Amino acid sequence: MRALLPLLTLALLGAASALPAQISIGNIKHEYQRLNNCGPVTVGMALSRWGGTLNQYDIAPRLKAGGSDVNVSPEELAAFARGQGMAVHLARGGTPLMLRRLLAAGFPVIAETWFVTHDSGGMGHYRLLTGYDDAKGKLSALDSYMGRLGLTYAELDELWRSFGRTFLVITPPSRQAELDVALGYHADTRMSKRAALRVALTEAEKKNDAVAWLNVGQAKLNMGDSRGAVRAFDAAFAARPDPKLDPTRPARTVGGLAWRTLWYSFGPLEAYARNGRYDDVLRLTNAVLRDAPAHEEMYYWRGRALAGLGQTAKAGAAYREALRLRPGFSAAQMELTKL
Repeated sequence: MRALLPLLTLALLGAASALPAQISIGNIKHEYQRLNNCGPVTVGMALSRWGGTLNQYDIAPRLKAGGSDVNVSPEELAAFARGQGMAVHLARGGTPLMLRRLLAAGFPVIAETWFVTHDSGGMGHYRLLTGYDDAKGKLSALDSYMGRLGLTYAELDELWRSFGRTFLVITPPSRQAELDVALGYHADTRMSKRAALRVALTEAEKKNDAVAWLNVGQAKLNMGDSRGAVRAFDAAFAARPDPKLDPTRPARTVGGLAWRTLWYSFGPLEAYARNGRYDDVLRLTNAVLRDAPAHEEMYYWRGRALAGLGQTAKAGAAYREALRLRPGFSAAQMELTKL
């Protein structure tokens, strides 16, 4: 394998030099969001690239059955797009070169990023990347909140880092082979996960901040190392909070993580549940539900913790509440059936 690494490096360098210096993908309809609708809007914009006509008023009722869901996960966006007959690639560990390769091949990319507003603080936010310009060092994006904007490569990468550089690409099935070529090694799940872990470990060594350790934890969890993930998540909670991620509400942090982080990132809950740290799961889910009482994933993880503690009746009630908030929540239904 080591002998192949220089060849892979040369191939990637060659791919970078062969890319156009500037790309702009057209035929995408922009839409401004209503409250908490960045997920429905962004997936609708991505679908419009391929002829989709659905807007947030069509999509949101299907992704947010209760109307007050504060988080539509990347997995939910992917499932919705597949339900529209599309092929989807969802993964963590994207890179700037990968983004440029995808955009040059005509594939817009949904990036899950951190976003700070002057009145509401820091939160998760989807952006649809539609082009790049090497001379300016910028990516172009359609933002459901801000409209059309440009972000420098460094700006986008730092905002993207908060979610382990999670990305989502939607394409007609007929273009799956083209997508795989543009993805390069990212099309291989195992290689992609290993690369994401390497990058996360390097950044944790260099930055030693909560976001870096959060990414290490998720990368280890994705590789099947839940004990290593627990150690990394503990380091994330122990790190010093970064006020830039939530400048208006620094008192609402969860350890080293910004307020709202656990609205979107469930890796710590999964790792703690797998390792019997059920009290930590209950403590963390309580903190989220205090501010977001309609968060169905929190009820799911509460159910997992309560079941682990042998509190079967309370676990069942938690799973049923998750299902009330999101009918068809398959993971909650499966766990409820097990009780």
